[in-house]
Amino acid sequence: MNSIVKELLKKHGDGRVARGERRRVGGLLVLLLTALGWPGPGVGQDLGFAAPEEVGLSSALLDRATARLQQHIDAGDIAGVVAAVARDSRIVYFESLGQLDIESNRPMVDNALFRMYSMTRQITSAAVMMLAEQQLLNVDDKVSKYLPQFEEQRVFLDSANPDINQTRARRGDITIAQLLTHSGGLGPRSMPVYVENNVRDRNITLPEMVDNAARVPLFSDPGTEFRYGISATILGRIVEIVSGMPFEQFLQRRLFDPLQMPDTVFWADPTRVDRLATVYRPSGGQLVPYQIEEVPFTTRPRLIEGGVGLLSTVMDYLHFSQMLLNGGELDGIRVLREDTVERIFANAVPDSVLPLNTRGYWLGSGWSLGGFNVVMDSSAYDFPVSNGTIWWDGSAGTRYFIDPNQNMVVVIMAQVSPAGGNGFREEFKTLVDEAIVDRR
Repeated sequence: MNSIVKELLKKHGDGRVARGERRRVGGLLVLLLTALGWPGPGVGQDLGFAAPEEVGLSSALLDRATARLQQHIDAGDIAGVVAAVARDSRIVYFESLGQLDIESNRPMVDNALFRMYSMTRQITSAAVMMLAEQQLLNVDDKVSKYLPQFEEQRVFLDSANPDINQTRARRGDITIAQLLTHSGGLGPRSMPVYVENNVRDRNITLPEMVDNAARVPLFSDPGTEFRYGISATILGRIVEIVSGMPFEQFLQRRLFDPLQMPDTVFWADPTRVDRLATVYRPSGGQLVPYQIEEVPFTTRPRLIEGGVGLLSTVMDYLHFSQMLLNGGELDGIRVLREDTVERIFANAVPDSVLPLNTRGYWLGSGWSLGGFNVVMDSSAYDFPVSNGTIWWDGSAGTRYFIDPNQNMVVVIMAQVSPAGGNGFREEFKTLVDEAIVDRR
């Protein structure tokens, strides 16, 4: 019996389980291990494998989600994908499909590394909230308390046509909470005025980027508008100053090690590079390799970037997500207090700044101190979500949802730019929702 279990574990662990077999292997593992005296995934252990039916989902309907992902691959929308679903702390779906790299004909693997881009921000926000718990900072503190270069920052007279020489005095001060909720007046890294002034460059250091950002005026007064931007990278520098540790080291010690996230890193070193998925872009009816960054993720960047800098895997983000769904702990290790996690699930943008935008799902969304989009009105969405769900995605084809109503985590990762991939993420979420038999 032990040899059978070891073989199943080995087979599952190295990513070679055939497509469509993972859920059956997971259910068999549960049965075998229970027979050997293991208490099961719901007792003192998070994210054990289980059959979908054990937690109120349909295997047959989840198979439809797999088939649709394969259709997206066959149609050339994406090269490959890894996706997972967990409910009640049990993984009931885990599939890797397609190719990691088309040119070398390498298949996608379970532990593939993906560029997270904006899914980095929630990790950074969690780090800030840890320091707030320790009373080493307060989210209502002025940013200038830690970064005095922001003290005299001015505001563009015309944010639609920003001119460095056309500015006015700022009304109010940026707070840490406003950085967490993108309401401090900073803009996105792609803004032409930021590009012209080399605000963000993976070849500069984090202190240098912070100095660059402080030299460019704000696009609005703090606390008056939601503008998605470079705020989380500025927060990374605050974490360094307050903790006395390099940002990367703080994350490793306080989050990645306790949560068993071994592949959440800022670059793919030689031991990981063969698992880094290639980014593709549709061109002329086919997918072609596309390098988004001048400094590739196979090289250690000088800029350790809390906004868009991480690589990670589906399993690592399952761990992070499940920790939040558990109220701040995973496998008995607590990294955040329950009251802190409640704030991560709650909208923190004042009514005066809502709606965040006037189109699509933004009309039904808030933003939390955890760096997440918060679903406030699910009717504004064109894919199924529950009110109270927190979620976000990345600009190279990743996305995840943490739903406290259904006690469910959904993670899906591909590498395509633009990230739409003909709606593969929205369709996957829709089909997973349709697979819920026991709706809560």
